[in-house]
Amino acid sequence: MIPQNNPLANYLTHKPAIDAAISRVLTRGHYVLGDETITFEQQFADYTNTEYAVSVGSGTEALHLALRGCGVGPGDEVITVSHTAVATIAAIEMCGAAPVVVDIDSVSYTIDPQYVEGAITERTKALVPVHLYGQPSDLKPLVECARRHHFFLIEDCAQSHGALYHGRKVGVWGDAGAFSFYPTKNLGCLGDGGAVVTNSSDLYDKLLALRQYGWDQERISRVAGYNSRLDELQAAVLQVKLQHLDENNRKRRSVARTYGQLLDSLNIILPAEIPGSAPVYHQYVIRCEDRSTRDNLRKFMLQRGIQSAIHYPVPVHLQPAYINRLGSYCSFPVTEKICETIISLPMFPELTQEDLDKITTVIRQFFQQTG
Repeated sequence: MIPQNNPLANYLTHKPAIDAAISRVLTRGHYVLGDETITFEQQFADYTNTEYAVSVGSGTEALHLALRGCGVGPGDEVITVSHTAVATIAAIEMCGAAPVVVDIDSVSYTIDPQYVEGAITERTKALVPVHLYGQPSDLKPLVECARRHHFFLIEDCAQSHGALYHGRKVGVWGDAGAFSFYPTKNLGCLGDGGAVVTNSSDLYDKLLALRQYGWDQERISRVAGYNSRLDELQAAVLQVKLQHLDENNRKRRSVARTYGQLLDSLNIILPAEIPGSAPVYHQYVIRCEDRSTRDNLRKFMLQRGIQSAIHYPVPVHLQPAYINRLGSYCSFPVTEKICETIISLPMFPELTQEDLDKITTVIRQFFQQTG
């Protein structure tokens, strides 16, 4: 069986170094907020070309604390998208703020800048573009809009470690970038983890306090905070994996090119890149003509030993927990259409040419049989 994602393969590829890092932490006897965390934060800040990185317990908490650090709270509105992991919306609501969702563009499947202006109200406090599937959002007009209207821009980079937009990494364009290190991410640890990067010393100090009960250096809570800490084991593992992130991203782009070459003639829509972007293909997402074709293709692939996935089958605004609860000012024709027709093909750096030949051969067979 070819899995859709395979974090085990990535561990096995770097097993000696990861095992050594874990052993180093275990024998040192310091397991939370120690030298491993400090070292990883420095390395990740250097990698993203930011001044500061603050590690936290998960990608959701990274976004939540970034928003809180910027002062987002009850009564505020935060503009984002409905085609995303529910975590994006959950993080906004954890602040007590109201998510306001807009439609996406049909090329990158990320926020469509043309809809942002109309969603702004006097309560708008922040904008959260989601760099979904490793595809950068079109950031320049979003940055200009945020500056013009004086609200914060916080990038949801959970799926886009190392992606470039006009030569600069995502996460550095706004006030902060929030990353997830969930095991399936391009940079994944062996559990939950996340980080916020920023160039603001003020936000950095706030994040250090917020992630640990609002404590100052004397462990006095000056503000209300949380318990959201990356443990030393995960920090040590991430140090190992960070060394290979660019190489793994190159492999992902190579897999994407192979898919594009071998599936180009079929009646499907392949991923496209917006001008000036360099995606890192956290997922390789194709679109079929309709839902029936999509569902039949997935069954056909699974019967032949190939797993696929749908990221995400139902937009957040149509999920039971959120129906009629999210603010919006426009309809969602692109969001709702693509959720009916998308498939995430197998995508991870360890895919072999033999794997790719099998996957693409099976997909071509399906379309040959269905005419």
